[in-house]
Amino acid sequence: MLRLTLDALQVLDAIERRGSYAAASEELHRTVSTLSYTVKKLEDDLGVQVFDRSGHRAVLTDAGRLLLDEGRAVLDAAAAVERRVRTVGRGWEAALVIAANELVPYPALLAAVGDFYAEGHPTRIRLLSEILGGAWEALVSQRADLALAEVASAGAIGITHRPVGAVSFVFAVAPQHPLARAAQPVKVAEIRRHRVVVVSDSVRREPARSTGITSAADVLTVASLQAKLAAQVAGLGVGFLPAALAADALAQGRLVALRVASPRPRVTLEVAWRAQDAGPATLWFAERLQRLPLG
Repeated sequence: MLRLTLDALQVLDAIERRGSYAAASEELHRTVSTLSYTVKKLEDDLGVQVFDRSGHRAVLTDAGRLLLDEGRAVLDAAAAVERRVRTVGRGWEAALVIAANELVPYPALLAAVGDFYAEGHPTRIRLLSEILGGAWEALVSQRADLALAEVASAGAIGITHRPVGAVSFVFAVAPQHPLARAAQPVKVAEIRRHRVVVVSDSVRREPARSTGITSAADVLTVASLQAKLAAQVAGLGVGFLPAALAADALAQGRLVALRVASPRPRVTLEVAWRAQDAGPATLWFAERLQRLPLG
């Protein structure tokens, strides 16, 4: 049986913060003798001396300092559990999983999460990064509670979705790549003679798909847009990149943008959720993410 109690930790914390048993007793609304008994019992149960009482003022021993430092983390965790339980009891979700298409700028998504935390909501957030159809599939298969995704043309029963915005693309190559010297607009037939970098779809159940240049002479498949960007900067292949993702590399001259005969259309992303399962946290993000900047 555990000999350490939350009550004893609260007493120890109050005494150390307030500087005396008397001040701690005022804060906790308990008598000094009760606090003294609690500390003495704690020392007896643990077999260590928590306070050095040789001077005029009780000072934490090394063991007492360790106990208090570690104990405050326990108190914080216990307080967080209490807040979550009370809030869940009022209808807030204990946890929320958000699946985001990798086209969504991550700093913008984190800013929304930061706003949620700033309002004091205790729901735990888990973020999933998905490629192409992966975010939509995560929502439909109930791996996620809410998704920032390309909504499937047929939609899905019970899923509500609202537009967020559109992502534009740029065809980019490394400055040393042979295509950088090609006549523009570059024809698709010319592009197909070179290695194209593509990102693998993260769907688990549906057939995987790809976008952009098809039927190229060679294809390098990578697992993320960041990897695709790095591969194109390294001159290992060419392809379309989200304009926002490629912006720094283009400004620094590590990539050059080319006009092509067949530009990639903009991709519209939407925030989607299962309406019948939506709690306050889901609805909070459903509203907030509609204002997410994608550029």
